[in-house]
Amino acid sequence: MNHTHIKYSKMEKKNFLLPLLLAGMMACATQNEKSADDGIHTLELTQVRIEDSFWKPKFDQWRTTTAKDVLDKFEGKNVKDKEPGQLYSVIENFDQVAQGKRNIHQHAGFPWFDGLIYETIRGLSDLMAQSPDPALKKRIDTYIESIAAAQATEETGFINTYTQLVENDHRWGENGGLLRWMHDVYNAGMLVEAGIHYYKATGETKLLTIATRLANYMSDYMGPEPKRNIVPAHSGPEEALVKLYRLYTDQPDLKDKIDVPVHPEAYLHLAEFWIEGRGQHCGLPLWGAWGNAEAEKWIKDNQYADPKYGSHSRPSFGPYAQDSIPLHEQQTIEGHAVRATLYLTGTVAAALADPKPDYIESATRLWDNMAGKRMFVTGGVGAISEDEKFGPDYYLPPSAYLETCAAVGAGFFSQQMNELTGDAKYMDEFERTLYNNVLTGISLSGDEYTYQNPLNSDTHSRWEWHDCPCCPPMFLKFISAMPGYIYSRQQDHIFVNLFIGSQATLPLANQEVRLTQETGYPWEGTIRLAVHPEKEAHFTVNLRIPGWARSLENPYGLYTSQVNEKVTLKVNGTEEPIRLVNGYATISRNWSAGDRIELSLPMQPRLIKAHPSVTDLNGLTALAAGPLIYCLEGCDNPELTGLKIDGQAPLRMSYDKELLSGTNVIEGKALTQTNREVTFRAIPYYLLGNRIKG
Repeated sequence: MNHTHIKYSKMEKKNFLLPLLLAGMMACATQNEKSADDGIHTLELTQVRIEDSFWKPKFDQWRTTTAKDVLDKFEGKNVKDKEPGQLYSVIENFDQVAQGKRNIHQHAGFPWFDGLIYETIRGLSDLMAQSPDPALKKRIDTYIESIAAAQATEETGFINTYTQLVENDHRWGENGGLLRWMHDVYNAGMLVEAGIHYYKATGETKLLTIATRLANYMSDYMGPEPKRNIVPAHSGPEEALVKLYRLYTDQPDLKDKIDVPVHPEAYLHLAEFWIEGRGQHCGLPLWGAWGNAEAEKWIKDNQYADPKYGSHSRPSFGPYAQDSIPLHEQQTIEGHAVRATLYLTGTVAAALADPKPDYIESATRLWDNMAGKRMFVTGGVGAISEDEKFGPDYYLPPSAYLETCAAVGAGFFSQQMNELTGDAKYMDEFERTLYNNVLTGISLSGDEYTYQNPLNSDTHSRWEWHDCPCCPPMFLKFISAMPGYIYSRQQDHIFVNLFIGSQATLPLANQEVRLTQETGYPWEGTIRLAVHPEKEAHFTVNLRIPGWARSLENPYGLYTSQVNEKVTLKVNGTEEPIRLVNGYATISRNWSAGDRIELSLPMQPRLIKAHPSVTDLNGLTALAAGPLIYCLEGCDNPELTGLKIDGQAPLRMSYDKELLSGTNVIEGKALTQTNREVTFRAIPYYLLGNRIKG
């Protein structure tokens, strides 16, 4: 049993005033005037190296233990009782297609399993970019050969093994195909991402060529009339096509290494067609009024092809797929939480490439709704198990669904908003999601996972594998991309976004600057940075001061807490006043090699309360210290049910190097249901379920 929210007693009833946020988002007009070089840039993974006692052992484990585990299970090596003639390996799907087989009505896994393999390749490619692994690369290369052989059997470059092996006449969900189920476009987008990331990690272009060929086919086939009105029923491809556009525009000579034509502008236009195409359909079926069964039958009967719906008709995928109304009309973030967050991630990615005001305004409005009214204290999203969707505003029950994949989507969305605006509040919520929902998705052993992450549960177990194992690939692609977000740059500005021991090289306007970061975060609050410019120069270093460290638990008051210790900042041993701009402490000066910055953040335990409108959390509190949300497990607290924290008693935090590979533990006083005083013990939420099953 784990309890992130538990009843409190004797807590102070005063309200905490939230400090005002400084400086809002860049004006849309300004965005349009900026050149690409003026924008904020994250780092390539080859420009940063993690040297951190918290993170480095985890990355080593994920690149070895977790990579092998995930690939083995996708190959069906965990299946014990195999029936002759059945497919169990996802890679075997590609081999069957390569042999020319179609409509054989056999397929290993769900229709989206091609996409899961591509996502895994993307994540493992990013891990190899940071630490080359010849054995892992060799294994991935065998997958690429199978993918290439499968695509080679199609003149157009089409590839989606489920469709080809099960319902080959329904490609792209046409002619009565159900794209919400088939995932043709989603899988294609994930292939494009895999090709890009594998190329960046290895310099090899075979998978990128496969991806580009498929992107060419999609951009020729889909779009405004006379092309076909096809948009992804599951988002993700939007960002992938923007990435492909940016790769080829950033590296114009790369097209000479690709064996197919390259059309960067077409890829961006297709992504924008997909983004703007939401809500542009025949208006039917009515998913809510009809129910899923009748709505699906209407599509499978190809009713939308009736001439009365026009020549560019397609069916609606409903609010589940953010397809009931166009983007600019959407006032709240709705539907399947993974689809919604990936859709908006792609929208922001497109705005970074082509800053359309309606993209920026819509993404900002929907992020504000998500973070201010629909995000859980762990950074998780998606309260309702039915359709794995967002609930209404302030519906944040402790037993909520909170899929690991949805947290990944929310994290990517927040990071892209930070890159668009330079506002630290987005990285505050990225960090919350990273430490408290994404990291929860994997066990300390590296080979067990979570799909749901409720705050309170009687039986919450990690699983070795799942019928729908979408979360491990999403975990891998998120966590492997994270090192590139530790720092970012903009002309003569350096941004320190995350506190992770690392070395990085940042190209500024006139020179490169090497940074070295040392920290015991998240267990300790001291961050030390050494600044090494090539030559003495004037530039600005911006250090994120987390909202929680300033008693600003949430930018919109969804959660409140109080921290009594102050943040301190020193340069070369001398304390400096903190000048906040967009949530960053800015230090503008002449820097010389070896200059040192020391930031101290208050890591005292704190109690978090939810906004009164969150009625499910009235009378409840959450425990936190630094970026980490804590939980109570039954193995530490035998009388956990009905426990009431004494909010006036001191909370003590100490580091236990023997517990759960080393962790801070919070202890305090509480009352049991029989009013007996006990000492409770809390561990970080991400560590739950690693000792006793359930």
